[in-house]
Amino acid sequence: MGDFNLFHLRYLLDGLLWTVILTALAFVFGGAAGFGVMLARTSRRRWLRRVSLVLVQAVQGTPLLILIFLVYFGLGIFGVDVSPLFAAGLALTVYSAAFLGEIWRGCVEAIPKTQGEAAECLALSRWQALRDVILPQALRVATAPTVGFMVQVLKSTSLASVVGFVELTRAAQVINNSLFSPFFVFGVAGLFYFALCYPLSRWSRALERRLNVGRRQSA
Repeated sequence: MGDFNLFHLRYLLDGLLWTVILTALAFVFGGAAGFGVMLARTSRRRWLRRVSLVLVQAVQGTPLLILIFLVYFGLGIFGVDVSPLFAAGLALTVYSAAFLGEIWRGCVEAIPKTQGEAAECLALSRWQALRDVILPQALRVATAPTVGFMVQVLKSTSLASVVGFVELTRAAQVINNSLFSPFFVFGVAGLFYFALCYPLSRWSRALERRLNVGRRQSA
């Protein structure tokens, strides 16, 4: 345990706060961009579907750590001063947009085509059908996997430490460099991650079970 004290605990809590902030930024902006990806992936224009598919596969096929390096060091080559928060936030936003867009595309396409056909019979435009008929049903299907992905994003924020951003993992590294008690310091950090991720994981499983029960009752 070494000389771990209240100051170190506060430093870890500050890192925990920035972990939550970074997760929220990535999820909000990534969700907005992911909605656009979903629209592109389900578009009636073939070229737009193909272009968006290539972009999604490029992001999903690239490790998040590489995306962070590309933003942090790549933009620096062109004389753009990038802060660790901006680099990590942008990389996580792009990462989240690609995966959330695909999650939501699958949920939209899981809705029976007869729903869209019924909307067309009512003379609804594609946007009206999507907004009033398809998305409300897809939202129920998408809730559980979306919450599950939020857990993944939260844990992935630890990679921001490689560019010097002081989130929970980086805070633990700084403290360990002075105390030389890796098992205790990183154990405490792990407990903090667990305290954040476990309730979200339980919520995701509960939502998934509720969805499955609802499907069986509908059948």
